[in-house]
Amino acid sequence: MKDIRRKRVAEILASGSALAGETVDVKGWVRTRRGNKNVQFIALNDGSTIKNLQIVLDLSRFSEEELKPVTTGSSIHVQGKLVESQGKGQSVEVQADELEIYGTASPEEYPLQKKGHSLEFLREKAHLRPRTNTFGAVLRIRHALAFAIHKFFNDKGFYYFHTPLITASDCEGAGAMFQVTTLDPENLPRTEEGKVDYSRDFFGKHASLTVSGQLEGELGATALGNIYTFGPTFRAENSNTPRHLSEFWMIEPEMAFYEIKDNMDLAEEFIKYCVSYALEHCADDIQFLNDMFDKELIERLKFVIHNDFVRLPYTEGVRILEESGRKFEFPVYWGVDLASEHERYLVEEHFKKPVILTDYPKEIKAFYMKLNDDGKTVRAMDVLFPKIGEIIGGSQREEDYDKLMGRIEELHIPMKDMWWYLDTRRFGTVPHSGFGLGFERLVLFVTGMQNIRDVIPFPRYPGNCEF
Repeated sequence: MKDIRRKRVAEILASGSALAGETVDVKGWVRTRRGNKNVQFIALNDGSTIKNLQIVLDLSRFSEEELKPVTTGSSIHVQGKLVESQGKGQSVEVQADELEIYGTASPEEYPLQKKGHSLEFLREKAHLRPRTNTFGAVLRIRHALAFAIHKFFNDKGFYYFHTPLITASDCEGAGAMFQVTTLDPENLPRTEEGKVDYSRDFFGKHASLTVSGQLEGELGATALGNIYTFGPTFRAENSNTPRHLSEFWMIEPEMAFYEIKDNMDLAEEFIKYCVSYALEHCADDIQFLNDMFDKELIERLKFVIHNDFVRLPYTEGVRILEESGRKFEFPVYWGVDLASEHERYLVEEHFKKPVILTDYPKEIKAFYMKLNDDGKTVRAMDVLFPKIGEIIGGSQREEDYDKLMGRIEELHIPMKDMWWYLDTRRFGTVPHSGFGLGFERLVLFVTGMQNIRDVIPFPRYPGNCEF
C-alpha cells in the first residue's frame, strides 16, 4: 500500500467529481458485496455518513479466493482511483488497485446480514447496532445535538458547570435514587436501633446517584450569572415505558436575575436553535429517518421552528381539556398532574402548535418553585411538543428564604444535608430561573424514533444493564 492520507467517505462524497482521477485511500466496513464473474461491487461505510462508497473490483486483478472473506460486516482497506460513476445511486466510485482485509465476519455468525431487523432485535445487539443505517443516523444526530447545545450556551455567554453525580440530596423529593455504597451487603454495620450505620460508609453518610444537577446549578448561577449543566442523571423508577430510562442525560441551565418570562423565552429560543442545527447539519440522516420511519418528521421539525409557542396557564389548559368532549384514559380536573395524552391533545389537536404551560398548582410541583400571589399556584413552566408531550420542565425558583422554608416544612422535606442550598437565599439572594431538558427526549423528537431506548447507545432500564 502507498503512503496516502486516508479520506473518510463523507469527505470523498462531499468533494464529488472534484477529486476524480486521484488515488484515494479508504477504510471501513462492508455493507454488501455483489457482482458477476468479471466485476464485483462493494458498498463501503466508515460511519462518517449514512451513504456508502462504491468500490469496484476488476476480477482480472483480484482472485475469487482473495475476495471470499469480504462479506457483510468485514473490515477492509482499499486504495484506488476515484472516478465518476457510470451506475445509478452514486456520483463517484473507487476502482480498486489494492485491497487489505483487516477483519472478517462469518455470514453464519454475524447477526447484521443484509435484511430488515426489528428495533427490538437490535436492542439485544446494542453492541453492534450502531453499524446499521438507522442507528448510525441516530447517533450522528445525537452528536450534532450535543454540539449544538454547547455552542448555543457558549455563544450566549453561559458557563458549563459540572455538578456532582454522587450526592446526598434528592432534588425532586421522589426518593427513586440509586444508592452508592462500599458497605458489604452480606454484613451491614448496624446502629443500636438496628438501622444501617452509614457513618461507616465511604462518604460517612447515605449517598446516591443524582437525579438532577439543578440545586448545585443554582449555586453556580448565584456566582457566575448564567450556567448550564449537561451530564448523566439516574432514576430508580420501575418504569417500563417508551419514554423512560434509568440512566439518561440532562441539560439544566440556571440563570440569575431571570423571571419566568425570560425563562420561557430562553427555552423556546434554545429548542428552536437545536432543531434548526440538526436540520442544517444532519440533512441526509434526517431524510433517511423521514423516509424509513416517520414520513412527517421533516415537516414536524420545520413546523416547530417556524411557529411561536403558545403560552397558556395550567388553569386555562384544564378548562380546554374539560370542554373538549374527549374521553381521556386519565380524568381531567383542576389539580391533576397532566398525563401525556392531555399534553398531546393541547399541542396536536387544539392549538396545533408547541405549548408552554405555566402556573401549575403548587401541590404537584417541586418545593423550590416560586409561589404566585394567589397562594395556590407556582411559576412553573412545561414545554409540550407533538408526539412527545413534555420535553422541558422548569420554573422561576423561590428566592425568599422564609417562603422556601415554609414550603420545605409544609412538605416535610429532610433538609439537614442541604444547609448549603438554603445559604443561597441567606446571602445575596436574587430572582432566578432555570429549566431541565431530557436530552434523549430531544433526540427522540428530532429523529422521529418511537422508543427512547433507541436514541441512546446502551439503554439502562428495569431488568437491563447489558453491555
